[in-house]
Amino acid sequence: MNKLVIANLVHRPMRSIISVAAIAIEIVMILSVVAIFLGQLDGQKIRTNGIGADMLVRPPNSSFLSAVGGAPVPARNVEAIRRLPHVAVASPVIQDFAMAGAPEIIYGIDYPSYNALRPFVYVEGGPFTGPSDAIVDDVFAKKDKGYHVGDVIQIIGHPFKICGVVEAGKGGRKMVDINTLGTLMAAEGKASLFYVKSDDEANQEAIRQEINATPGLQDYPVQTMHEWMSLMTPDHIPGFNISLNVVTAIATLVGFLVIFLSMYTAVLERTREIGILKSMGASKAAIVTMVIRESVLMAIVGVAAGIGTTYAIHAWLLHSFPTLFFEITREWIIKASVIAFCGAVLGAAYPALMAASKDPIDALSYE
Repeated sequence: MNKLVIANLVHRPMRSIISVAAIAIEIVMILSVVAIFLGQLDGQKIRTNGIGADMLVRPPNSSFLSAVGGAPVPARNVEAIRRLPHVAVASPVIQDFAMAGAPEIIYGIDYPSYNALRPFVYVEGGPFTGPSDAIVDDVFAKKDKGYHVGDVIQIIGHPFKICGVVEAGKGGRKMVDINTLGTLMAAEGKASLFYVKSDDEANQEAIRQEINATPGLQDYPVQTMHEWMSLMTPDHIPGFNISLNVVTAIATLVGFLVIFLSMYTAVLERTREIGILKSMGASKAAIVTMVIRESVLMAIVGVAAGIGTTYAIHAWLLHSFPTLFFEITREWIIKASVIAFCGAVLGAAYPALMAASKDPIDALSYE
């Protein structure tokens, strides 16, 4: 029976290749969308955690998502936070979500306090020397033909000279002076949030209470970095699971329909062959098993091809777009594989039952 299954697939190579390709595309669609979404979340978590802050203070009624709320509060409020007894460093930051070219978050920083949270590690150059200077990380600096100190780049449609290249992992990939970014955003003297470093992690709850007891800051949400990172999951991101479910459903439907059509036409073409098998004593279960085996074999090859293609895409993106996180997880490889196998089996179920129900005499007389 195994030889017959393989012979059937080899005898019709184009249909087999198309079926395998459809399953591979199904796998690539699911894994790629998940990899990009999870990559952006995890990349943001890694860079935010690398800032060196223990806590963050957000404006009232603001979203926990970076750069969503603009710069709604006075940056001078940081002085009240700095005066608290257990605060070692407090730094105001503007985060602006820029859509020109690739979507990115631009950081406007108060360099002395931001650097005090965790010092920059310079690969090249140094701090700001003027209002139109920018610091970029080494991942961005490797883009295209490579950027170096002295090069001019566009940020929010304005030219900035690179004054320093730093090791990645400390907030944004592009950082400019907070006053400069505030002016460009028509938000002079404003901030999006405040990063806070405590004198001791054991005093974080005391800092939270002190901030909420400070006049003017009573309504400011205060989170530890651990609490913030726990929110950066697909379940807390609006539209994430909906988008993922839609893509998964479309990919599954494509795989299902291609397998269904492939096996349905295969059964019609092999009507006489099925009649011969049944006349020789093949049971309905044997016929069903033969058709299902063909679809499972195509699913195995398709899944392997899809996973391999996804890793190839990962390698290409890493080379062409180094700033884009593309995270392939074992969990989603297993999920996508199960979805593809289930779709292949369900797609072959009706053609298999149709083949098994054929009358041997009618099948032998089929032209």
